[in-house]
Amino acid sequence: MSSLSAPSVRRLDPVLVDRIAAGEVVERPASAVKELVENAIDAGARAIEVTVEAGGRRLIRVVDDGRGMTPDDLDLAVERHATSKLPGGDLTAIDTLGFRGEALPSIGAVSRLAIVTRTPEAEAGASLTVDAGMKGQVRPAPAQRGTRIEVTELFAATPARLKFLKSDRAENAAIAETLRRLAATQPGIRFTLRADAGQPLVLPAETGAEAELRRLAAVLGQDFLANALPVSLAREGFAVAGHVGLPTYHRGAATHIHLAVNGRPVRDRLLLGAIRGAYADTLASDRHPVLGLAVACDSGLVDVNVHPAKTEVRFREPGLVRALIVSAIHDALRRGGARSATTGAGPRRRAPVARRPPGRRSRRDRRSRRGGGR
Repeated sequence: MSSLSAPSVRRLDPVLVDRIAAGEVVERPASAVKELVENAIDAGARAIEVTVEAGGRRLIRVVDDGRGMTPDDLDLAVERHATSKLPGGDLTAIDTLGFRGEALPSIGAVSRLAIVTRTPEAEAGASLTVDAGMKGQVRPAPAQRGTRIEVTELFAATPARLKFLKSDRAENAAIAETLRRLAATQPGIRFTLRADAGQPLVLPAETGAEAELRRLAAVLGQDFLANALPVSLAREGFAVAGHVGLPTYHRGAATHIHLAVNGRPVRDRLLLGAIRGAYADTLASDRHPVLGLAVACDSGLVDVNVHPAKTEVRFREPGLVRALIVSAIHDALRRGGARSATTGAGPRRRAPVARRPPGRRSRRDRRSRRGGGR
């Protein structure tokens, strides 16, 4: 009886490799929007417009007025691990939102990707398409300064992924939340989101001394303006700044907590734990504060190369960062004193306790008098 031979090891097809890698980078339409908008921010855009159809399945279009790309750069940009954001190859000196060089090839592997771009110096633009991982030729094309990217038929090349997407309404909501989190960290950029249902989301560029606060109010709600306390504290190479809501101005979910590290929106457990600790004595355990905080430090003091989604970070001095955030929030709340929220988002009132009519004993009292009980 002959034994079965073990399968031989072989290299995977490059297109298949891209589709496997895309599963980590592009989990849903909101992930693609995040990667494309981050690229636009890194390109110095001052206005970014996002258009989606069918929750991003049918179309995602991102148009920016940034630096654009030359034809040679465009040809290389859709290749895996090709990026202009690590000129020295030093992962400890990352000053941009993107750096992995995976976004465009990952998106192109699971959709039809079309890019039109032009630099300020060029007389004409350049265009390129990637269809389910198959790269086309760079061609001349009329274009305005900046970059226009269209993603159509997302996940058509991986139909199994389509089954796990939620309704168009839910995917639109996730895209809007992604854009708000990016916009909260970039008040000087105009953001626009247009979907095939509902009103457009327009966040005008903010300037001046209160630009950050006005952008946070546009993201968190205009009531935040009257219920926010400024935060600013620095220690041993780390600084935290922003605005935190009064303890009496809270929500039932943590969706109104916006955090950034060196301009990068994050959802970091260390930072969230520090915020919970800072509000522990003033906020019920089932309620969450409303705030926007930014941590700044030298890029060598924080590792952002932790997860493909780039929403987690690791600090070299986590204890110091936690203590800094707790102290900064405590100082702000102390300065706020006994101030109460100006809206109905304050503490929940307990339901009134029903009282027994005078002279009427409780059921337990009646059992005791009878010598009963359980």
